[in-house]
Amino acid sequence: MFARLLSHPGVREELELRSRVGFLAFHGGSLERGTDEVAAEAARLAGASYYGVLQPPEFRWHIPSSRVDPAHSERLAAFLDHVEVAIAIHGYGRMPLFTTILLGGRNRALAGHVAAALAGALGHYELVTDLDAVPADLRGLHPDNPVNRPAGAGAQIELPPRVRGFGPFWQGVHRQGNPHTLALVEGLARAAATWPTARLTSPADGPVRVHRAPAGGHL
Repeated sequence: MFARLLSHPGVREELELRSRVGFLAFHGGSLERGTDEVAAEAARLAGASYYGVLQPPEFRWHIPSSRVDPAHSERLAAFLDHVEVAIAIHGYGRMPLFTTILLGGRNRALAGHVAAALAGALGHYELVTDLDAVPADLRGLHPDNPVNRPAGAGAQIELPPRVRGFGPFWQGVHRQGNPHTLALVEGLARAAATWPTARLTSPADGPVRVHRAPAGGHL
């Protein structure tokens, strides 16, 4: 299933290897809009690693996270081999959770760490770390979910449209300049930069390796 997605015309992968903390946005592009931009920018600010899959405007195929298999992507496999923990950025939209950010994933300490960083930046949003209060399908606990594959597992962050810069709340406001998304990115970057393994880089201690897959193809 994942291999079919990656081979679809216009779908592309992005990979940037930096620290041992990594951001994921494999439902990016037209699917869960804004997630790849948030993840990539937070990773850049934090000096963290990043892997994303971007779907073109005319295509929206939601593959369950547990089916996003590194066996079908050398870039995803390289990302998962490189990082110690991951922070996956997703988007969701449910009434009436317009200002509710859900923090799932198997690394509960990391989820709490991210929530603390976001609380200082997004005080007007509710940050839910209690898994019992997170809808079952948004908890991100499946062992085959890429966010849980690194040695230290990870945290899955579900973002409502408003904090990603979408919806009627932002009518007339340029979404890339809206204060909520800017604060979100800064908070995520702060969380990644202050997590203990963020100080660890690649064994070779070399330059950042950046890979942009051509649209419609993958390694």
